[in-house]
Amino acid sequence: MSKLIRNLLLVSPAMLCFVLGSQLQASAQATSGADSNFTSNSPLLNQINNYSQEGTSNSSNQVTNVNQLRDVSPTDWAYEALRSLVDRYGCIAGFPNQTYRGSQPLTRYEFAAGLNSCLNQIERLIASQDSVSSEDLETISRLNQEFQAELATLGGRVDEIETRTAALEDSQFSTTTKLQGEAVFGISNEFNNSDLNEVVFQDRVRLNFVSSFFGEDSLYTRLDASNAADSGFQTTSNEGEANEVAAPLDTGALTYQTGPTDGNNVVLGWLAYYFPIGDKVDVYLPAAFPLWQDFVPTLSPYLDTFTGATGSLSSFAESSPIYKIGLASGGGVGFNFNPTDFVTVSAGYFGGDSANPFEAEDGGLFNEEYSALGQVTLSFLDDKLQLAGTYVLGKFGASDNTIYDLGVGTGDARQPFGENGGEVSTNSYGLEAAFQLGDRIALNAFGMLTKAQQSDGPDDADIYSYGGGVSFPDLGKEGNLASLFVGAEPYVDSASNGAGEDAPIHIEGLYKYQFNDNISLTPGVVYVINPNGSSDDEDALIGVMRTTFTF
Repeated sequence: MSKLIRNLLLVSPAMLCFVLGSQLQASAQATSGADSNFTSNSPLLNQINNYSQEGTSNSSNQVTNVNQLRDVSPTDWAYEALRSLVDRYGCIAGFPNQTYRGSQPLTRYEFAAGLNSCLNQIERLIASQDSVSSEDLETISRLNQEFQAELATLGGRVDEIETRTAALEDSQFSTTTKLQGEAVFGISNEFNNSDLNEVVFQDRVRLNFVSSFFGEDSLYTRLDASNAADSGFQTTSNEGEANEVAAPLDTGALTYQTGPTDGNNVVLGWLAYYFPIGDKVDVYLPAAFPLWQDFVPTLSPYLDTFTGATGSLSSFAESSPIYKIGLASGGGVGFNFNPTDFVTVSAGYFGGDSANPFEAEDGGLFNEEYSALGQVTLSFLDDKLQLAGTYVLGKFGASDNTIYDLGVGTGDARQPFGENGGEVSTNSYGLEAAFQLGDRIALNAFGMLTKAQQSDGPDDADIYSYGGGVSFPDLGKEGNLASLFVGAEPYVDSASNGAGEDAPIHIEGLYKYQFNDNISLTPGVVYVINPNGSSDDEDALIGVMRTTFTF
């Protein structure tokens, strides 16, 4: 216990990073507006979006009586004149909320917009040789003189919009593609075995190209670069009374330590296409490195960010390990079917090594290595309460019979019959739940059982995992997040050979501070009891300081 207290104190230097990180806020705020002409916060884009919603008839309902325009004052002399023109020629397009908006909340500009519409309508009538009464021409002449300045301003604004729009179109990256990015700087260490581990500074960068070809579809092409290995920390295992042996730490992997790690070389991290079929079916078509959570509801609010670095610290706390079974390097297909507003039926199939044509290497889309998922999700109380039941069938080839990916579970849980145990088949069953208590508290929980069987042998094993968390979004500031998660990472509860493990209890606490829309700093601790599935293992204490840049 004294050793644990001593090492807990060692975590405190990492907290200094939080103080230093606060200095980033001032500079981040000072530079957040720079070079932003083509970002989502661009004043140019916002202005064009606002202009595009003013006076457009494509999305508005035709107004045939000026009495419907609530903002027009009936005491103005122009009111009767405009009413007469609108009633006679139907020349003003209003909005569904029965207001008429200009760039400012001024009746004169609103009237100028209406008058401009009537002028255009009457010009078309004259050009087509339709009759226009002399009284109406006199009225229009008087209105034109009264609103001459506003009409000139309106014309100038239109010219300015066209100029700005042309500049934006000439400078934009693509007419069909958006660029999204995430960069993570992570400082971490395992403190309870400080004689075996050192502080590491790791990074991961993701660039995501999101393309749409008809508005409702999305093609995701993601490039990854990272130097963050799968944890890499060590723990000690007691063999005998005074014999401590160093061993790799099986559990506690962080989310940014789960991607491709090739010395920061750029690799393809994900390639998938989403598209709808009608109003009730959404299709997920991955070609490389798919995840179940890419399309299946995981019922883990605020913690699950699709292996990103803005939610949970660890891969285990992100979502149930059942969604990390049989993840493929190749392709597959997935569906979400919504027969009603409160029922979602999900189904999918991933081929393990679908790009490899060699059967002897467990290649092919439909060979011995694959996984299939089915889930039913129920939503109640306006989606505040959600429940789900999940089933996953897994088949794993002899060349790689790892059941769980993304660094969750003990070594025996991932490969219950050993690396050379041959082909393995699994049936996994899971229950998930999430409950939103107002806007500031969210609960989630899961439990799962995997029954594993040697395909060419007599051995079998039961693997369990469970956990629950509580999250406090916007704690202290909008965008902040405080979370506490407790559970047991996947472990072998019993096996036909008599082997069994102690539950590796995972305790995680974090607080994400959102400096601005693009920068967050997340200090936290991951504490694991029996980290490798044995009470003889030294507990693991991982301190983390994660800085995430999103753009």
